[in-house]
Order: sequence, then structure tokens, then C-alpha cells
Amino acid sequence: MSTCTTIRSAPKAFLNIAGERRDTGSGGGYEHVNPATGLVDATIPLAGPGEVDQAVRAADKAFGGWRRTKPAQRRAILTHFADLIEEHAAEFATLGVLDNGTPITTAAASPAIAAEWTRYYAGWADKIEGHTTASFTADGELGLTLRQPYGVIGVVVTWNSPLISLAMKVPAALAAGNTVVVKPSELSPFCCDLYAELAKRAGLPDGVLSVVPGDAAAGATLVSHPLVAKVSFTGGSATARRILTECAATMKPAVLELGGKSANIVFGDADLDSVCLHGTFMSIGLLSGQGCAFPTRMLVEDSIYDEVCQRVAHIAASLAVGDPFDPEVASGPLITNAALERVHGMVERAEAAGARLLTGGHRLAGGLADGFFYAPTVFADVDPVSELAQQEVFGPVLTIMPFRDEHEAVSIANNTHYGLSGYIQTRDLNRALRVAEEMQTGEVLINGGSNVAVWRPFGGFAMSGQGKEGGRAGIEEFLQLKGVGVGTSAALPFG
Repeated sequence: MSTCTTIRSAPKAFLNIAGERRDTGSGGGYEHVNPATGLVDATIPLAGPGEVDQAVRAADKAFGGWRRTKPAQRRAILTHFADLIEEHAAEFATLGVLDNGTPITTAAASPAIAAEWTRYYAGWADKIEGHTTASFTADGELGLTLRQPYGVIGVVVTWNSPLISLAMKVPAALAAGNTVVVKPSELSPFCCDLYAELAKRAGLPDGVLSVVPGDAAAGATLVSHPLVAKVSFTGGSATARRILTECAATMKPAVLELGGKSANIVFGDADLDSVCLHGTFMSIGLLSGQGCAFPTRMLVEDSIYDEVCQRVAHIAASLAVGDPFDPEVASGPLITNAALERVHGMVERAEAAGARLLTGGHRLAGGLADGFFYAPTVFADVDPVSELAQQEVFGPVLTIMPFRDEHEAVSIANNTHYGLSGYIQTRDLNRALRVAEEMQTGEVLINGGSNVAVWRPFGGFAMSGQGKEGGRAGIEEFLQLKGVGVGTSAALPFG
């Protein structure tokens, strides 16, 4: 356990509206708390309805010019943007730590991922095409399709991994010819501010991208604005329901990337050295479990259940938790004290319900007492229908459950309202593919398949959301399909 002794002042954050940086907003100021110390480290200007309206109107005004910008030029600007993100990787890493307590080793990996997503969608900018749908005949028609941008896209991102979340949304929307207004969380404004500044340096015209940090009211103003043509949101299901209700009034489409309760199915032939390390870190070490697609339900075949429980508990208890600026630290704090108390409440109820606590289950004290640190926690013998197995914890809590056979494993995995990610660990490829087909999730990762791979669609089913980010599907979310028919009768003057 690392004592949190590093205290760093956070930089200033700004509203970025149509290329102008503003240090005040009508939404007032938010006292940003460093979750590693519990101390206020900066006051963040918040956008009110007026600033959100200004940003949207600027985006609407810029849309005509941006959509008519040559695709190759849009590609060049976005490629330059990717280069700038990489050039400022060290700065992004520091800001990532200050944003939400992400350990420096994890935060340092985010700029490369963001640059990769940006460069990938830059490559799509000049490859958007329609199709011919009918032959040119004397008594028929020439039919074709056009793929066109929507207009202004309202983007609302959450606090847990803001840079990557921006990269999963903004480059695709811009490459398609849309303009974008982003409302980041006031809990993590620093990476978003640098992102906006670099976008301007890359050559994006004023108004094409604005970033306006704000609270829930600012997000509601953005979603409901009549000039916003589509919404892309990452966050919780409660907020998503409000967004859908608002969008329903005008039939406004929305992409929703929501939570998950992902199952990690471990069969008896799996490589336990790799599986236990990966499954433990990915569920309760990385971002302290504050991620939507993490494998937080470990389903283990009976024959290896006891061994896996023992290994996972040992690994969890050994995770280095502490000062996020310490390069030896693997896991940092939770985002707020309220989040910590919510997580602990779920842990207490799970113990009372009979789940077997293997390790953790308490707030960390000593040199970490002032921050929002919670011990990596593992439960075994968890009832598959209990609160702990059904509700997203969004904290460092892993549940382990046994299964007898493939059929029961799939049944437990699918017994959830969520459907974001699924994980399978086995040396039997036929079984892996068979189970992958049966899992009711938007993606399945087998034997360590990578998360948030830009070339693969990401997005869930059911309560995990709708729409996709990543791959060709990711840019198609920001394009409208239009059919065009041209009459070809002999009477028309075609020569």
C-alpha cells in the first residue's frame, strides 16, 4: 500500500466555445476535489444554458463549411490532431491523474489509444461512399444512395476515462462531416480542456468543436437543444432514460454507451496463471473497478473453483493501492466520497446476504485515509440473483461464482439486465466460439482479447445501451442514409 503524499495543484480549465477560451461561465464554479487527497485543487468554470446555446449555434453555423470541406483535408486535420495527442502524451497522463486519480501508469497509456482512434477515423474521412441501387434502363431509373452528416452532434462524456471516451466519439463524428459540442463532466475537466486546445491547433475551424464543462443541467440543455441533430452519451442508465425521454419529443436519435455486469467464464482447461492475473486486475485493479466493460462476475468451473478463489484473493490483496503519481501503484482512489460510501454499502449488504468475503471490504486508512481509497475486494459463493451479482458496483469489487457445465455458465452469464461485454477463458476454440455465440452481449473477448479496439464495434445490448463505437459501424452512426432515384424514361433529355 502506497501512502499518498504527492500533492499537486491542478491546472486551470476553461470553456472552449468556437475557438475562444473562457475562464468563467454562467453556470458558476465547481470546486474540483482531488480524490487522492480529498482536497479542493481547482475551481472549474461551468457552462450554463447561455454558453451551451452559444456553442451549439456556433457549431450549426460552422456545419455548412465543414461538411463541404474536402474529405482529404478533414483527414489531414484529424491526422494532425492524432499527432498532437501523441506529442502531448506526458501532459495528458499528468492531467489524467489530476482529473480522477487514475494511476500514472494507466493514464500514460490513454493518449496512445486516443491517437489510434483519431487516426483510424481520419482514414475514414475520404472513404465515405454510397451505392448504385438500380441499373440505368430506358423504362426504369438510376437509383443511388448518399451518406450524409447529421449536423450538430451533442456529446456527453462521463468522468472515468474522459480522453478515451472523447476519442471514441468525436473523431468519427468529425470525419463524417458533422460538428460537435462536448459536455464533459465537471469531475474530470482537465484532459478535455487540453483536447479542445489541441483540436484548434490541429486546424479545426472555429465552431466545429466546442467543449463546455458543466453539470447535469448543462447536459440537459445540450440534449434538448433544437439545433442538436443527434446525441452520443456515455454514462449511467438513469441519465440515459432521461436523454431518451427528451429525444423522443422530436424523434432525435441517440447513441448510448452505458453500464455492464460482464461475465468472465473460466473453464477448467484455462491457463490459470494468465486468467487469474488478468481477471483480477481488469475487474478491480484497473481504474479501481470504475469501468463499464470490466469482467466483474467471474464464473469458474467446479473443478478449479477453489484454486481460482485462492489465487484471485491473493492477487487482489497484493495489488498496490495508493498515490496515483507513484509508478509502482496499480490502483488509485474512487472518484468521490459518495462513491466510496455507495460501494461500501453494497459490500455490507453482500456480507449480510451470505456471500463469502475473501479479501478487502473496507476503506483504506493510514496515509490514504484522507482520499477515497477502497481495498480491492473479492467475494466468493455469490448468489447469481443477488444485488452484488446483478447491479453494477463501479468500484473494486469482484464476485466469483461456480458453474457445473457450459450450459449453466451461459445461463448465469446471460441472467442480467445488462449486455455490454463477455469474456471467455478456454484452450478449446470450438467451445469458445460456441459460447461466444450464445452470450447476449455486444462484444465477447476470448483469452485476453483487447478492450476498446478501434477496428471492432463496441456497444451493448439491453440496459447496456444502443448503437456502436469503433469500426465501420462507428462512423456510420454519424451518417444518414439517403436514397436518390433518377427517372430514365426515353422522354427525358439524356441525349
